[in-house]
Amino acid sequence: MGVYGERRFLLTETSMYSAALAIPSSLGNFGVSVKYLGFKNFNENQFGLAYGRSLGKKVDIGIQFNYYGYRVPSYNSANTVNFEIGALIHLTDKLNAGVHVYNPIGGKFSKTDEKLSSAYKFGLGYDASDKFFVSTELVKEEDYPVNLNAGLQYRFARQFFARAGIATASSVSYAGVGLAWNNFRLDISGSYHPQLGISPGLLLIMNFGKSEAAAPSPALNQ
Repeated sequence: MGVYGERRFLLTETSMYSAALAIPSSLGNFGVSVKYLGFKNFNENQFGLAYGRSLGKKVDIGIQFNYYGYRVPSYNSANTVNFEIGALIHLTDKLNAGVHVYNPIGGKFSKTDEKLSSAYKFGLGYDASDKFFVSTELVKEEDYPVNLNAGLQYRFARQFFARAGIATASSVSYAGVGLAWNNFRLDISGSYHPQLGISPGLLLIMNFGKSEAAAPSPALNQ
């Protein structure tokens, strides 16, 4: 289970909060997620149900169905249903590739002619050692140019790690430090936009399935 909060550009009106729960089973892995962005006068929210499983030693796949909506009190509100799908390919023991497609079809709002944008992602992650991980990701969102995200993570000890990266489309750079102990992990992160400023964030992950220290996740880009 994980919860994350971010104060984008240090503004209450653009704060973002999310939570996710993953449950493994013999039939595959099930997940639930919720997201909220905004404030009382304008907000967006999303509720998702996910399923993932392994297709052998080389490929893992997953799909998520989302109920997304936005609300402007006394003016308008609308919602829609969409889905996203992804796969993780284990090219070698250290090199992994991932593909992700968000809202390939549909996503039209119930009360307006608006439609959610589609997005396509391809990434590579390399575990250079037990301590060092590097990744790169290409993102193509509908009506926007291609964005390159790149990042790295270094684990100083089993309990302590740090990460940094950049997103080229907006020239946003980010960094974070984390602490893992027993079944818990705490991350403090921050990103910097050249014009809009700093966005601090806080992440807490709780793993109820292990008794050993939670290992840092290789997922760097948010």
